Amino acid sequence: MSPRYSAAHWGVYQVEQRAEGWPPRLTAFAQDPDPHPIGLDQFDQSVARLRVARPAVRRGWLERRSPTGRGEESFVELPWDEALDLAAGEIDRVRKSYGNEAIFGGSYGWGSAGRFHHTQSQIHRFYNMMGGYVRSVDSYSLGAGRVLMPHIVAGMDESNVSHTSWDVLAQHCRLFVSFGGVPLKNTRVSSSGAGRHRVRDGLRGLRNAGGNIINIGPVGDNLGDGDAAEWIAIRPNTDTAMMLALAWVVLHDPLFDRGFLDSHCVGFDHFRKYLIGETDGTPKTPEWAAAITGVEAARIVALGTDLLRHRTMLNAAWALQRAAHGEQPFWALVTLAAMVGQIGLPGGGYGLGYGAMNVMGSAHPRLPGPVFPQGSNGVSAFIPCARVADMLLHPGERFTYNGGSYVYPDVHLIHWAGGNPFHHHQDLNRLRRAWARPKTVIVQEPYWTPVARHADIILPATIPLERDDIGFATREGLFVAMRQAVPPQQEARDDHAIFAALAARLGVADAFTEGLDTVDWLRRIYTESAAKIAAEGIALPDFDLFWEQGIIDLSPHDAPHIMHADFRENPIAHPLRTPSGKIEIYSQTIANFGLEDCPGHAVWREPFEWLGSQKAVRYPLHLLSDQPERRLHSQLDASPYSRAGKIQQREPVFLNPADAAARNIADGDIVEIFNDRGRCLGGALVSAAIMPGVVRLSTGAWFDPGPDLERHGNPNVLTLDRGASSLSQGCAAQTCLVDIKRFEGTAPPVEIFDPPTIIHSA
Repeated sequence: MSPRYSAAHWGVYQVEQRAEGWPPRLTAFAQDPDPHPIGLDQFDQSVARLRVARPAVRRGWLERRSPTGRGEESFVELPWDEALDLAAGEIDRVRKSYGNEAIFGGSYGWGSAGRFHHTQSQIHRFYNMMGGYVRSVDSYSLGAGRVLMPHIVAGMDESNVSHTSWDVLAQHCRLFVSFGGVPLKNTRVSSSGAGRHRVRDGLRGLRNAGGNIINIGPVGDNLGDGDAAEWIAIRPNTDTAMMLALAWVVLHDPLFDRGFLDSHCVGFDHFRKYLIGETDGTPKTPEWAAAITGVEAARIVALGTDLLRHRTMLNAAWALQRAAHGEQPFWALVTLAAMVGQIGLPGGGYGLGYGAMNVMGSAHPRLPGPVFPQGSNGVSAFIPCARVADMLLHPGERFTYNGGSYVYPDVHLIHWAGGNPFHHHQDLNRLRRAWARPKTVIVQEPYWTPVARHADIILPATIPLERDDIGFATREGLFVAMRQAVPPQQEARDDHAIFAALAARLGVADAFTEGLDTVDWLRRIYTESAAKIAAEGIALPDFDLFWEQGIIDLSPHDAPHIMHADFRENPIAHPLRTPSGKIEIYSQTIANFGLEDCPGHAVWREPFEWLGSQKAVRYPLHLLSDQPERRLHSQLDASPYSRAGKIQQREPVFLNPADAAARNIADGDIVEIFNDRGRCLGGALVSAAIMPGVVRLSTGAWFDPGPDLERHGNPNVLTLDRGASSLSQGCAAQTCLVDIKRFEGTAPPVEIFDPPTIIHSA
């Protein structure tokens, strides 16, 4: 029999069946040169004990329909039919009483790497069959970038899968400058599933071929395996100032040639006036930037001089735009790269996220994968995803987004399936207050995560290993037959089966299922994808053969790739999808929006709170809340692998030796991190790889609120819940000031890995 496989966002598994009574053994995909251990222990009892066994209803809601007590009360288990009747009844009540615009269909897309059981697609299709729902747009990861980039060069989805491949970089790039590093921990994943992990070898190949790699950022341990030749420490949120100063150096370099700017860009002269200080009286010189960034002016001059004398790739991490005025570093980087003039050349140009996901730098073919159709949403109301608390707290108020003015809807029911807002969202104490306002919260979830504990009705869902699906991710080079490895545990059901049962109660079963079962849907979406791929000259086996052999390897079709090569060769024949068809260093569209915090070209704007602000007197440390090393977001935080990285059960908080000594903090101490928004505990990890004045607490520790502080180390009790700008309303989590002190006395125990109290129905 052919080997069995499964896919997750962090990689492909081989599934080895064992003796009866034992769960399967998961091993890494044999063709992955750099597999990661995330998820290999997901059958461990420490994870299994947190499964939602049966449908359950929060006691206060069941007895009194009370919205108070979410996240605190016990749950009463009910039979499936009763729970489904309650959920369908609430959906119907709200829909008929207040309209579909009173229902928020919450999902964040990371529930499954499978293309059919993609939870976000399932919930969207379900509500679209009934007239629609309030949706969210963009993402917490790329809120500012997704709005900005289509205006100036290319949308982020296009950009993510178009980066110049690592083989081309190794052959041609001789200077790789990355703002925010290339953290390998982030590249363990790709949306819809990483195939062969390539970034470690990509960086090593670039370095071994003679490429000079420079890491610019507040931490020095986030670029490969120490592949950077130099770490330039810079204050958080000041990258734009340094990019502008580098542009000033390039502008005044005798090798500067504006030929590419004139032929492939628009608006440079608008930006030039700002750069030299003609519009605001402040030339963006290296000396000006040095006072803001903490980087010596001489180093800025030297680096700017090097940019024109080597084949140069400029890169920015996504973290830069998860901050106040997050549009500006991305815009400034593209502007700087355009001034250097190497966009579209082998090994030159820019990248927006080498190090964000595994897909960047792939040479695999770009092919259309299987898609579960969602239908059309009949509700126009929406929110930027990072504004969910604003929506719940301020219904009827106006907000701006991408040049338009909109109104927050009045949501009476949240239906959440896939994702954990008590991981992603900022200022979690504020979110808890907002979450208490809707009348009903329905959650579909495999585990007793924080969002499950904040539900009124919880419906237990299967995990990917308990169902059949197809794994495919753009430019990851694989189709994976995700055959069921184990039966559903306890009474868990597939999300599709849950929605089908709800649809039957609400009169839209035929529209939702189209009379197809899971295998029928898999066959259909695979066959549709195969037909599109055949039109591009690649023949795939039929569904039955694919399902039997388990995997399709597309790597024989790999080819070197250069981002924007066609555009560079002929911008008339291959225009960009911007209003002008060219790179918009100055965007007339954005300028016409009239936004003070996001004008028509890249600018420096002081963050809402930063180390140069008055607030730094009270809270003198800048908090970075990056992606975690041992999990994807908050997934599998209860697993042995994730918990092995904690310090005294808490998430590690990195701080510089000078900051630790000033506070009498030693390695391994339990510490309290605090500001006006909240307090949490963490475990101190003293490291010279983080600059003075900065601390780092990774995201993803399951939210564990106590009476007066969060016990586990979730940084989002501290982060700022404010839009990055009036253009994007994106997440600004990386703009956050705190202080830290050693925790005195007995620390409260972490309780989030104990299931809530369950009352078993008769």
